[in-house]
Amino acid sequence: MPSIREQILSALLARLETVPGATAKREAPLPETVPAGGLIILRDGDPGDPEVVLSPVTYLWEHQTEIEIILQRGQDNDSAVLDALLMAVGNALSTDRSLGGLAEGLYWGAPKTSGLAIDGAAALRGAMVPVTIHYSSPDPLG
Repeated sequence: MPSIREQILSALLARLETVPGATAKREAPLPETVPAGGLIILRDGDPGDPEVVLSPVTYLWEHQTEIEIILQRGQDNDSAVLDALLMAVGNALSTDRSLGGLAEGLYWGAPKTSGLAIDGAAALRGAMVPVTIHYSSPDPLG
């Protein structure tokens, strides 16, 4: 059986896969071209140092992940399309903040937008959304 951490990241990816028209991947490299509906990449991030509760031993995590949202540039309304995709990601995340009961809470911050340049590729427009997942586990590897 996968660790709680892996179950949570898989459940988060499954939530992102519900965004209409977009392609969601996990830990994928930046592509040269982006699917027409946009690309969402979940970055596993860092679970950080947990708080430890004794008897029974329980590790309390504030796992920091990131969601990259990427669009191909070239449309007159790049900003509006990116905004719509960001709102769709927010809607997908807010439908189940416990990720099926695996987490105590799922919280995200404001997006940080930027233009992306990759040698030999068309220009991309993107945003990075920080996500914090609060959960507990009985073992630091579990």
